[in-house]
Amino acid sequence: MKRWLVICLTAIALLAGCSSTQENNSKKQEEQTVNTQFLGEWTGTIEVPQSPLVINISLEEAKGTFSVPIQGLKNFPIETLRYNGDTVDITVNVQGQKMVIKGTLADGKIEGTFTQSGATFPVTFIPNDGSDAEEVTYKEVSIPVKDGELKVALQPAANGEPSPVAIIIAGSGPTDKNGNSTLGLSNNSLKMLAEQLAENNIATIRYDKRGLGDNTALVKNPTDVTIDTFANDVASIIAYVKAQPSFTSVHVIGHSEGALLGTLAAQDEAVDTLTLIAGTGRAIDEVLIEQLSAQVSPALLEESKEIISKIKNGEIVEEISNDLQMMFAVPNQPYLASWIKYNPTEELKQLNNPTLIIQGTTDLQTNEKDAETLGTAATELVYIEGMNHVLKEAPQDRAANFATYSDPSLPLHEELLPLIEKFIKNK
Repeated sequence: MKRWLVICLTAIALLAGCSSTQENNSKKQEEQTVNTQFLGEWTGTIEVPQSPLVINISLEEAKGTFSVPIQGLKNFPIETLRYNGDTVDITVNVQGQKMVIKGTLADGKIEGTFTQSGATFPVTFIPNDGSDAEEVTYKEVSIPVKDGELKVALQPAANGEPSPVAIIIAGSGPTDKNGNSTLGLSNNSLKMLAEQLAENNIATIRYDKRGLGDNTALVKNPTDVTIDTFANDVASIIAYVKAQPSFTSVHVIGHSEGALLGTLAAQDEAVDTLTLIAGTGRAIDEVLIEQLSAQVSPALLEESKEIISKIKNGEIVEEISNDLQMMFAVPNQPYLASWIKYNPTEELKQLNNPTLIIQGTTDLQTNEKDAETLGTAATELVYIEGMNHVLKEAPQDRAANFATYSDPSLPLHEELLPLIEKFIKNK
């Protein structure tokens, strides 16, 4: 299996794990003499090829925590922590996914290795004084949803006057409100979209889905989360903003899986427009098999087809090859089953909203087949030449294309914002 796929699937396992309840914040450690230079907050960079991953660890004498900011994994309890002179061994167990950090103090840093699923990468930690925290430019709002409150980021219109509001829905997996996801894939695509629309006097709301980032606590058991759960959260956001006098109209912008979530939510709570970017027009099992055919061996592809068929029929599959364990992890199977049952095009046909379909021509995850299919149920279909899945200008070449996934300095494709702004303001 190609390395980039292994990295992406690892993040799915991390998402499942971060939403489970932990019994204890630390196991009792063996008697040991601790070098006090280890104690405190550390920021490390795992040297994953082409996509370094930033992680944080907090170390005390007998316990510690592990965080992956880009994935919304915050203060996850370290399972075992052992000091021996100038060395430290750390084990983190996230929903059965074991991660091991071995480090040695040297010149005020911790130098060592990070190992997960048989892959080992160099890692270097430096003391963290908290100065690298993200600047918050939005207003945090809590919206009532099932099981609690969903924290969302409200970016008000720049002119401070009543305005349209666009609810931006992120794609699948551990993709946060900024459009960042997995091991080091930081591109800030949705953050840029939200802020730039607000600068053009369209307020925006974006959010971390339940079980992730700001909303990790909303999920106690990952097997309880389904597509319908996420869609109901979107419907709750729509209902909330429709009741606010500061918004003159309500719009949904769904990216990738978010396109389906927005479509389903709009069936329950009417909106003025739908903008669906890089959405699939077919059931996800068909899309998933198509993607896997270009990434895994024939034997693993056949096994994947069998697993998907069983999940589609409501079965839980427990015997899975190691290379597919993270994609088809047992806790994730109920969610996949809930996703498979929907055909996005058929769901869109149930709505009468003005709907804009946007598809980039260099998108490596969804393609023109999906756009054309979804477009049969939409008002308008527009292709943006040279735009990829993370809304940046990118070539068709896979390596160069994927490099943009982890480059937050790149701007959005220049045609995207004017297209969305015009569609919203003209309705």
